[in-house]
Amino acid sequence: MEMLYQLSHTPVRRLRLAVWITGGAAWNARVVTVGRRTKIVATLGPATDDPQVLDALLAAGTDTCRVNLSHGPIETSLGRVAAVRRAAERAGRHIGVLCDLPGPKVRTTAFAEGVEVAPSQRLHLVDARPGASVTSDASVIAIALQGAVSLLEPGDIVGLGDGGVQLVVVEPGAETVLVEVRSGGKLRGRPGVVLPEDRIPLTSPTADDLAMLERLLEVGIDYVAVSFVQTAADVQAVQRAGGASGPLVIAKVETQAAVDDLEAIIEMADGVMVARGDLGVRVPLEDVPHIQRRLIQAGVSYGKPVITATQMLESMITAPTPTRAEVTDVANAVSQGTSAVMLSAETAVGRDPVAVVEAMARIIVRAEREFDHVGWGKRLGRQHQARLGEVSAASRITSAITAAAWQASVDVEPAAVIACTRSGWTAKAISRFRPACLLLGVTPNLTTARQLSMAWGVTPLVVTELATTDDIVWCAIEASVHAGYVKAGDIVAVLAGNPNDSTATTDVLRLVVLR
Repeated sequence: MEMLYQLSHTPVRRLRLAVWITGGAAWNARVVTVGRRTKIVATLGPATDDPQVLDALLAAGTDTCRVNLSHGPIETSLGRVAAVRRAAERAGRHIGVLCDLPGPKVRTTAFAEGVEVAPSQRLHLVDARPGASVTSDASVIAIALQGAVSLLEPGDIVGLGDGGVQLVVVEPGAETVLVEVRSGGKLRGRPGVVLPEDRIPLTSPTADDLAMLERLLEVGIDYVAVSFVQTAADVQAVQRAGGASGPLVIAKVETQAAVDDLEAIIEMADGVMVARGDLGVRVPLEDVPHIQRRLIQAGVSYGKPVITATQMLESMITAPTPTRAEVTDVANAVSQGTSAVMLSAETAVGRDPVAVVEAMARIIVRAEREFDHVGWGKRLGRQHQARLGEVSAASRITSAITAAAWQASVDVEPAAVIACTRSGWTAKAISRFRPACLLLGVTPNLTTARQLSMAWGVTPLVVTELATTDDIVWCAIEASVHAGYVKAGDIVAVLAGNPNDSTATTDVLRLVVLR
C-alpha cells in the first residue's frame, strides 16, 4: 500500500516522502507487540497449488516459500514462484522465495505405486538406461545414474529416501546387483539414492543446476539453495553464475566434506541449511544433533540465516497432530537459536499444509518464551570481539555498532531496534544478537525486504530512498510510528549509515525518545 505523508523532524524542515508500509499494518495508533521471531519456511507442492490453500498457508505464518526443483519440470516450479508473488501481494506481505537446486543427487526411477520393502527381502538394482521408460517396483529398482550399479561391491550399503530404507549388496554385477534389505520401509515417487562416496563422488553445482538458475534469474527469486556442497568453492560458483544482483545463496550442509569445511562455507555463503535428511545418511546418525548445534551457533555468529530442515513435523504428512518427539525437536532448534525451521513434504504433499504451519507456529511461540536473550547476546559478544580482526574495516565498524545496539537494548529496554539497511546486512548483524525487543528492518529495496523474511526476528518496512543519514533515521522512525509498531513515549534505538558512503558502513546508533 502506497501512502504519502508529511515527515517533520525539525521545526523548520518538512519532507514529503512516499513510504510503503509492509505487513498489512493499518495506519492507526495500534502498537504491535513482539511476536514470533523464528521464521517458518514451507515447501510448496501439489498440496498447496490451490490459491486458497496458498493464501491460508501465508496467513498461518509462512515467512518464506520453498520451491524444490528436484520434482517435476522447471515450468511447474516457475509457476509456483509466480503464485507466491501473487499470494504475497494479496496478503500485503513480503514473502521470500527460496528455490532449491537438485544438485548431483541420484534418484531411482518412479515407483508406479508406493511399495513396502521388508527386512531380509532380496531384490535387484539395475541401471536406468538413457531414454528408456523404466519404472521401479518391489523386485527391481532402477537407479537413474548410468554405470552406478557396476561400481558397487559386496557389503556396500545403499540408502533410499532419507536413509530409512537401507540395502546391503550381496552379489555385484555389471548390469544388475542383488541386494538384501537391511531396514525396510515405504518407497514412493522417486526417492534419492545414497551410494558410497569414495567410488561415486558428488560434484556441485551440476550443469543442470546452472541451467535451472538461468531460468530462475529471469523471474527473480530471493534465495537459491545449493545441494551437496563440498567446499566454499561450490558456493562461489553459484554466486558467480547468479551475478551481483542475483539471489542470495544458501549452502546445504549434507555431506561430511561440508562439515569439514564448515567455517569457510559459512563465510562464503549468504546462509546455510542443516539438511538433516541427506546428512544423516552420510555421517553417523548420532553426530547429526551435534553438527546441527555447531552449525547454528557458527552461522548465527557470522550474521548468516540458518535453516534447520528435514522431518521436523514428518508425521503430519498424514496425521492431524505431531508426535511429542517432533515437538521437542522443533523446540530444541528454537532454543539453539536457529533463524528458521523448514517444512518439506509436510506442506508439499501433506493432508493439511495449513494445519502443519499453524502447529509449527504454536511450538515456536511457546519455545521462544524460554529463550535466554541476554545470555545469548553475551556469548555472541565474546565471539564478535574475537572475529573483529578477521574482516574489513567497514564490517568491523558495523559489527561493533550492532554489538553496541544490543547492549543498549539490554540497558535501555527500547520498544524497538530499527535497522536502516539497503542490503539487509545491518538488520542481520543486529539480529544475530537475538535482542528481546522488536526488530525492524527498514529498507528502500523491495528485494531486501523479501530476503529479510528469513532473518530471525526481523520485520521489514519498505521506504523511499533518502540522501542523508539524518533523513534516513527520522524517516525510519516516522514509518515505524505510522505502521503502529511504536508510539509516543517509547524509546527506540536506530542503526544507520551514510547512504553516500561506497563502503556501506553502519556507523550511527541513536537512542530516541518519541515525543
